[in-house]
Amino acid sequence: MTVQVVFEGLKFPTSMAFLGPDDILILEKNEGTVNRIVNGVLLPEPLLDVNVSTESERGMLGIAVAEGHLSNTAKYVFLYFTEAESTDAADALEGKTPLGNRVYRYELVDGKLINPKLILDLPSKERKYHNGGDIEIGPDNNLYVAVGSVAGDKIDNDSPAFDNSKVLNVKEGPDADGRGGILRVTQDGKSVTEEGIIGNEYPLNLYYAYGIRNSFGIDFDPVTGYLWDTENGPGNGDEINLVEPGFNSGWKVIPGGVSSKQEVDIEEDLVNFNGKGQYSNPEFTWDYTVAPTEITFLNSDKYGKQYENDIFLGDYNNGYIYHFDLDEKRAGLTVDKIEAKSLKELRDAGIVFGEGFSGFPTKGQGADVIFNQGFGGITDLEVGPDGYLYVVSIGKGSIYRIFPS
Repeated sequence: MTVQVVFEGLKFPTSMAFLGPDDILILEKNEGTVNRIVNGVLLPEPLLDVNVSTESERGMLGIAVAEGHLSNTAKYVFLYFTEAESTDAADALEGKTPLGNRVYRYELVDGKLINPKLILDLPSKERKYHNGGDIEIGPDNNLYVAVGSVAGDKIDNDSPAFDNSKVLNVKEGPDADGRGGILRVTQDGKSVTEEGIIGNEYPLNLYYAYGIRNSFGIDFDPVTGYLWDTENGPGNGDEINLVEPGFNSGWKVIPGGVSSKQEVDIEEDLVNFNGKGQYSNPEFTWDYTVAPTEITFLNSDKYGKQYENDIFLGDYNNGYIYHFDLDEKRAGLTVDKIEAKSLKELRDAGIVFGEGFSGFPTKGQGADVIFNQGFGGITDLEVGPDGYLYVVSIGKGSIYRIFPS
């Protein structure tokens, strides 16, 4: 494989979206900017610059582009960011809390993002972690937004109320407030149906899935339309999940799935919203921390038919790109988990292939790392209009494109 630098010199890039061939929108986490790169050249001025909170996982986080329906020419650009009251990072210096984690819809007209419409106003609370932020337009043209718990990991009598919630499987916790799940809304920010999947009261009626600690990646299978996500566990138990309507991922009770060592009563220990929510184990877990980020389906044959419509995902800790084969029903993966604790063990087991950018194996084993170094922390992985994989590295401040040699 050959790796091409599309652009370098960005400041903490998080997510990207294509407007067309060689036409990319890219977010910078701490700058609060949406920049545009055309034919490898960064336009002189950002399309948008907003005030964002920048502490830890806060900032300019997620983007999705859809064809607008208000005119024949406008495109909608959806943005997820932690909005601040004044300038970037000023809230932390002044001891202020952010205004909220918010999703706005903008219209792209004449190279400008205009007419902002608030789609979702989500709590940012006092916590600065687990904000999530990935956005996808589903096959139904609705907006799907991954929102983390925005809370700590421990449950005890001294924990503030916002650390707990029924949608985080804390039975005595407060009601849903928009955290800890995947939300589904129309492109106008309304509930998709009159009756919600797990409840009818706002914002419970917006939940497509719940019990999610933190997710940096969601995507739809182009063959089946099924939704999948990646999730970060608390020190271990990173996951890949098939996300069906009403899916309960199990946090805070079951990180990483039910194992033989756990004594968990699914019916008694989890919140199921009168049977409307359903828990299922992850389709894949790591036994060590990799911090999986974006997940994408390769709806292209540019790397060979054997990889077409397979799952690819990046991780933050190592800068690896993983490849997974799906089973015949495309409702599971052909491998259960990776138990190795080191790169050497992965290589010896045939799961890591090659050094640097040496490329795909000739025969996969269900889960393999196609590139094992060089990218830094990966925050986004997308298939471009040309059918090639594009990689956003927050550590390198760069966008890469991968070509078959």
